[in-house]
This record gives sequence, structure tokens and C-alpha cells, in this order.
Amino acid sequence: MNELRLPRHIAIVMDGNGRWAKQRHLPRHAGHKAGFDTVRRIVKYCAKQGIEVLTLFAFSSENWQRPKQEVSLLMELFMTALQREVNDLHKNQVRLRFIGDRKAFSQKLQQLIDAAERLTEQNSGLTLVIAANYGGRWDIVEAAKRLAVRIEQGTLQSQAINESLFGQQICLADLPPLDLFIRTSGEKRISNFLLWQLAYAELYFTDTFWPDFNEDTLKQALTFFASRQRRFGQTGEQIEYA
Repeated sequence: MNELRLPRHIAIVMDGNGRWAKQRHLPRHAGHKAGFDTVRRIVKYCAKQGIEVLTLFAFSSENWQRPKQEVSLLMELFMTALQREVNDLHKNQVRLRFIGDRKAFSQKLQQLIDAAERLTEQNSGLTLVIAANYGGRWDIVEAAKRLAVRIEQGTLQSQAINESLFGQQICLADLPPLDLFIRTSGEKRISNFLLWQLAYAELYFTDTFWPDFNEDTLKQALTFFASRQRRFGQTGEQIEYA
């Protein structure tokens, strides 16, 4: 993979756990557990390839609408995964970040999240971002609220708000811009994920269910990315000349 132009920042909607389980006549939570094993493999592979940031959509703000038992099992899996994996991630210099409204989580889960971030905050390897109780619209609204507070306090004039200033309030503003968005399971939607950050990302959709997603599937996505001419508003001729 070293000969390819690699993205600095990859984001993945890990879709298809439930359908993967249904195909095998298994309960949905079996699909989520299998999906967690995939997360472990993909994190390891991205770290090995030198990807700087991997952002995973673990639980959206809309996922609370799922059956209560499934949500409860997801929360248990989330806590178990944090407790089981954080030390290994730390040993491998992975820095953990969480984005989303964590106030909706149990106190215990919030404490685990805080502890994982503190433990790994100085690590210099892959930054692994977990989007949990996250929504792109929520992200934009929260950014607007922060700027509104500054206006109310008299420290900011509305005329001073521009795209750059607003973008600084959005989640992940301190990380490399999002280069490659991947969604598994054949769905071709953004589903309220990183709406601001996706502005110039390359979009890659695969029919593979997340538990079946592996290094080879990711290589296909990386090959797709390397084939794209990223123009950012310029013409192809300008890019080629540059």
C-alpha cells in the first residue's frame, strides 16, 4: 500500500451488523459483537499503514430509537470494549477521542470515556475517534450555540463570523480534514454523520456488511481514493499543472 497516495483521515459508517446476523439466523447483538472484532482489525491495519486519523460512527443520536434491549446491549458492549481494549491501544500509541453528546450515557460509561481519553491523550500514533451519540446536525447546532454565547457576552461581533471561525467550533477542527468517507452494507446515505467535515471528502460505498469488512476491503477503498483527482474547486488542468 505504500505506493498509493493514502488519506490522512478516514471516517467509516460501520453498517450492516444486524443484517449480517440475520443472514446467519443469529440475534442482532451477535452482529454487533462480530462488528467489534472488525473494528480491532481495521484499527490495527490503519495504524500500520500510517493513517493519521480514523473516525468511526459507533452510535448515532438517532440510534436511541432502536429497541430498548438492543440499545442496552450496545451500551454494555461499548463499556466492555473500552475496559478490554484501552490498555492495548495505549501500548500501541493510539490516541482515543470521543465526539458526541456523552451526557446521555450512564455515569459509569462517561467515566470510562474520560479515563480513556486522559490515558491516551499524549500518544503519538493513530488518532482513533469514536462518534457516540453523535449527529452532524447536533455538531453544527452546538457550534452555533458557542458563537452565540460569545456574541451575548460582547466578545464577538456577528459580522466577524465566517466559514473559518465557524469551522473552528466544529468537532475534529484540530485534526486533519476528512479525506475518505466509507459506508458499508450497500446503503448510500450520509445519515447525519460529519455533515460539515464531509464537504470535500471522497465518498466510497461498499456492499460488504461491516463484520465482513477486512484489510482487503479497505485496500479497495484506499485504491479508489488514490485514483481520485481532488480538485477542491479548481479545474483538472490546474491540478495537473500544479
